[in-house]
Amino acid sequence: MSAEAANFSARTIDFHAHAILPSYVDALKKLHINAAAEEGFPLPKWSVQEHLQFMDAAGIDFTILSMATPHISDCAAVRAINEEFAELCRRYPKRFGFAATLPLPNVEGSIKEFHYATEKLGALGVKVASNSDGVYLGDERLDKIFAALNEKNSLVIIHPSPAKFLPRENVVTGKVMALFEYPADTTRAVLNMLANGTFEKFPRLKVIVPHCGSFLPYMKQRAGAMFQMLVSMNLMEPVNFAAGFEKLFFDTAGDPMPEQFDMLLKVASLDKIIFGTDYPYVPAKVILGRKKLFDEELSRRGWTNKIYVDNARLAFSD
Repeated sequence: MSAEAANFSARTIDFHAHAILPSYVDALKKLHINAAAEEGFPLPKWSVQEHLQFMDAAGIDFTILSMATPHISDCAAVRAINEEFAELCRRYPKRFGFAATLPLPNVEGSIKEFHYATEKLGALGVKVASNSDGVYLGDERLDKIFAALNEKNSLVIIHPSPAKFLPRENVVTGKVMALFEYPADTTRAVLNMLANGTFEKFPRLKVIVPHCGSFLPYMKQRAGAMFQMLVSMNLMEPVNFAAGFEKLFFDTAGDPMPEQFDMLLKVASLDKIIFGTDYPYVPAKVILGRKKLFDEELSRRGWTNKIYVDNARLAFSD
C-alpha cells in the first residue's frame, strides 16, 4: 500500500505498537499458552481509549498495530485476531492500521492468511516472528511465503520471539525475554536472512527490524567479515551482505537516547530509521519521558520530520 493510500502524508507514525485484543487473550487460554511464564513478563493491560489518549499525549497521529507476544500459529486463532484488528481499524481509520499476523511456520496457511488479510481486511503489511517453533526467518522452508510477500511489495515487521531452547534456570537472561533474548533472537533471524540471500531472492520486501536494530549495530562489521571468511572456506554461498543490509528499516522502539540512536546511525542510513514505541509493553509515562528526550535531540539535529514523517512514507513507497 502506498503512503498516499494510507493517508500518511505529513503525519507522525508509530510502527511498533501492540493491541491486547480479546480474541488474542481467548486464543492464549484455548491453546494453553502462559504468557507470563513464556515471556518472563506479565501481559500488559490495554484498551483502545487508553491507547488513543497515549497517542494524543505523545503527538502520534497514526499507529500500525500488531499482535502481542507470545506469537500464535493456530490458523483459526490467527484469523480471529486479524478479523478483530480489521474491525478496530474500521472504527478508527484515521488513527489505526494493522500488520497482519501469519500462522508461521505453516506455509500454506500463512500464504492464505496473507492474501485474505491484505486483500479483504486492509492489512498494511505483516508481522512475523523472528522464529516460529524454531524455524527462523531466512529458512528456505519459508521461501514460498516470502515469494508471496515479495510479489505484493509487502511491508514486513519483524518481532522477536524466544528461541526454542533457552537456559531458563538460574540465569536472568533466560527468565525475562525482553532483557537479552528478544534482541538476540531478532539479530539471529536477520543474520540468517542475510546469510541465506533473502533480500536478493525477494528484493521488493520492506523489512523493519525492531528495537534500534537490536544487536545489529555491533554485529554488522563482524558478520560481514565472517561471511567473507566462511565463503572463502566453502562453508556458505556468496551473498551480497552490504546490499542486503542496506534494504533494512529500523524502528526506534526501546530506549534510543542517549546511546542507541547514535549506535544505529553508525550502521544504518538516516533514511531507514522510523519511529516506534512498543506501547503498551512500555508504559505510556515511560514512553513520554523517552520521547521528550528524543524529540529534543531530533530538533537539535533538524531531523524531526525526517524520522517521524518522511521515512514513514518511504517505508510505504512502491
